[in-house]
Amino acid sequence: MRALPSRIYPVVDRADWIATLGQAGAKLIQLRLKDMDGDALRAEIRHGAALARAHGVCLVLNDYWQVAIEEGLDFIHLGQEDLDEADLPAIRRAGLRLGVSTHSHEELHRALDVRPDYVALGPVWPTKLKKMPWGPQGVERLREWKRLVGGLPLVAIGGITLARAPSCIAAGADCVSAVSDFIRMPDPAGQVRAWLEATQVAGDAVGAGG
Repeated sequence: MRALPSRIYPVVDRADWIATLGQAGAKLIQLRLKDMDGDALRAEIRHGAALARAHGVCLVLNDYWQVAIEEGLDFIHLGQEDLDEADLPAIRRAGLRLGVSTHSHEELHRALDVRPDYVALGPVWPTKLKKMPWGPQGVERLREWKRLVGGLPLVAIGGITLARAPSCIAAGADCVSAVSDFIRMPDPAGQVRAWLEATQVAGDAVGAGG
């Protein structure tokens, strides 16, 4: 099982963020474009891919698996609804790595059936970014998920802040993801550096204890 390249996983809504956060040390970034389509969408994805290559970032594209195949990307993230429509054999033939969102035991079992490269659990805490039918999962659910997935990388997402990120690592998450706590902050690059330090300390403590 391939490890993820970083303990932190910013999610961004524009390609230019990849340069800003990548220069600060982020090595795993998701590009989530919800308000574009057609040529503009494809141009933004191409721009993001070029910036990722320039800054040594592993770029994960949210949802648009057909474009990811056509543009030769390396990694995609799919939600449970996306799995209904995605051509998983085509995704695998293209060599795309795959991350899948989960919010319940049923969704986790479904995700594991498609042999993903990581699973994400959320929301760990309440989030204001979008309405969700699931309540906050809490760090105890992270511990349970890690027992269930074993060596498969586990990503924690939803309401995570710099102060909360270490507790996710301590609970078994391999990686912590956020949107607002990176791109909605006054100093996004500084946030990346702070998150890297905090999660490194938390990971070292987990290693020392285990």
